[in-house]
Amino acid sequence: MSVSISLADYGVGNLHSIRKALENSGAEAKVLTDMKDILEAECIVFPGVGAFSRTMEKLLPYRKDILRLLESGVPCLGICIGAQILFESSQEGSSPGLGFIQGNVIRLEGKRVPHMGWNTVETDDSMFEGIESRDFYFAHSYYGRPEEDVVIGTTEYCSRFPSLFRKRNTYGTQFHPEKSSVSGMTFLGNFVRFAEGCV
Repeated sequence: MSVSISLADYGVGNLHSIRKALENSGAEAKVLTDMKDILEAECIVFPGVGAFSRTMEKLLPYRKDILRLLESGVPCLGICIGAQILFESSQEGSSPGLGFIQGNVIRLEGKRVPHMGWNTVETDDSMFEGIESRDFYFAHSYYGRPEEDVVIGTTEYCSRFPSLFRKRNTYGTQFHPEKSSVSGMTFLGNFVRFAEGCV
């Protein structure tokens, strides 16, 4: 039976490509515009592209309830800004994050920011099973810096930064799997199967 994945449409996410990619991976994907509907989700995806405070605007009224879901083990995937909002705060905005991961989001240091392009994700996590090329697409100026042991993948760009997180059944990616060709599709297929095993 296909897992039902709820995509949070908080007004800034890149929804079309991630929805199609999840459907092509065998999931039933639906877009939620009312954030209170997340509280009934079987599986949650927080999509990428956007600014921290703007992204949190619609989520803040349901912050405690979303935290309860993530703590209970509801599978979740946060992509780029969707991963950053899992943290407590960000240098990019004044709004608090969801606070599921202890730590904050900081600005990349380097000659060329934002970081846009293909870079290697170094990880041994099972979510990368079957992925031959570890090169994934990035488009960001900030990244999460956790204060707990949740980093399962890193990437080199000017310096090494965390690019893949896991806490309980929640994954966070700084890269965009929906923009990462075959490798990204394989990753999303692995996530769909992981989510199916959680529900």
